[in-house]
Amino acid sequence: MELRCIAFPTIPSTITRYPISFLISSFNLNSPYNANKRNMYTCSCFSIYQTETMKTSNINLPNSYNNSIMKYPVGKEQSLELYSEKISNYCKNGCVDKAMTCISEMQAMGMYPNLFCYSCLIEALGSVGRTLEVEMIFQEMIYLGFKPSVGVFNVLIRGFLRKGLYELANKGLRAMEDLDVLRNQETFEIFLDYYVSARRLSDTWRIIGDMKKRGYRLNSFVYSRVIELYRDNGMWKKAMEIVGEISEMGVPVDRRIYNSIIDTFGKYGELDEALEVFGKMLREGVVPDIMTWNSLIKWHCKAGDYMKALSLFTDMQDQGLYPDPKIFNILISQLGDHGKWDLLKENFEKMKRRGHKKSGAVYAVLVDIYGQYGRYQGAEECISALRAEGVQMSSNIYSVMANAYAQQGLCEETVKVLQIMEAEGIEPNLIMLNILINAFGIAGRYLEALSVYDHIVESGINPDVVTYTTLMKALIRAKKFNRVPELYQQMELVGCTPDRKSREMLQIALMHLQPI
Repeated sequence: MELRCIAFPTIPSTITRYPISFLISSFNLNSPYNANKRNMYTCSCFSIYQTETMKTSNINLPNSYNNSIMKYPVGKEQSLELYSEKISNYCKNGCVDKAMTCISEMQAMGMYPNLFCYSCLIEALGSVGRTLEVEMIFQEMIYLGFKPSVGVFNVLIRGFLRKGLYELANKGLRAMEDLDVLRNQETFEIFLDYYVSARRLSDTWRIIGDMKKRGYRLNSFVYSRVIELYRDNGMWKKAMEIVGEISEMGVPVDRRIYNSIIDTFGKYGELDEALEVFGKMLREGVVPDIMTWNSLIKWHCKAGDYMKALSLFTDMQDQGLYPDPKIFNILISQLGDHGKWDLLKENFEKMKRRGHKKSGAVYAVLVDIYGQYGRYQGAEECISALRAEGVQMSSNIYSVMANAYAQQGLCEETVKVLQIMEAEGIEPNLIMLNILINAFGIAGRYLEALSVYDHIVESGINPDVVTYTTLMKALIRAKKFNRVPELYQQMELVGCTPDRKSREMLQIALMHLQPI
């Protein structure tokens, strides 16, 4: 496929992005600062794309194109200060594409963004998962002689790790050292978060040791992740011991730690204890957040206590919290599997009466996918229906939709969601690729599941324990038991600590491989 550089378009969803990551690996930290030597490789108006256009109607464009949040007088002189204000406001309000258009306008007028503009853009793009553009802007900053702050580096590293690009994240650290930018506590916590999520036990303890050596005080975030690490490795009683240690050390038990404790009890079926901790949390004046409610609803659903789950869902809305689409998948799939469609309909009517129109639209689409009613003909119509209701499509919504299709084994529709998402500039991360593996696995198409895994590895993305467990499940469904021990060994070799589920998968495979 022929690639060339083209001007960054006003409507990025009309261009299919070419998924390539190259900027940290192509750093030239000694590039001279010379604004007159700008070229197409360093200008933020340019990115590398496939030059294949897509037919896109206005209804498929992000809402920010149809409804402008910020309006500025046309006749006002366009100065650097005004552009900086516009870019900052657009980024704060989520209108990232408008901010990028401002950059193009500035450069067309012979003006160049300052460090403040770049920092705002990098943070805004990173928050919506558009790491390719983050990398482009970062490279331009280096070329122009700007010294990125530790905050900018943290955004870049977090973006890499969210996509599973561990090697690039480490190159980012080396770039920090070359530029004499010191790591802060957030830098360490970003890596800690990644290691715990990827079940990299030894790396987690190493990063905690590094934090202690540098004099960083272990806060509630660190302790909550340690609790989750023990929980995910089957040591939930040890996780509870950590809570006692936290109190003895004088670290306040805040919402983050409470959430970890509740989720730990829930995962191991100790629902009474989870509710008891929840009650204590309320008595001590700690306000539950969406994570608290999601955890309680999820584990009650999985335990088969649907009425309690729906009661908690109602209580959450009574507290004024906007329902999280992620919990819809759990409620709908669990209730749908047991034919409780009347309860789902009743719940939907309650949401509409509460005025949660947008959440209700997502809920209705997911019920249609799980129920396979055929109201919407495929992913495109589902997404168009959501946009018609004013739903702002995000990586979270796309992920929820893709997961709903994957749970039904509807591989083609799962792929379509990923394609639409990527066409709009939201790059698929490891979570989305794991969902795709699951879709192929449920459909019994283990070869495609293996090809997704190969793509992950070849792309430089580090698979996590979820990747390996999901793939092992796909192989077991296809009765390819001999492949499971090999995959398990590979998981250990790359530094992922097997969790309870992966160990169960291995035992199932070994049991079938034993001679009768």
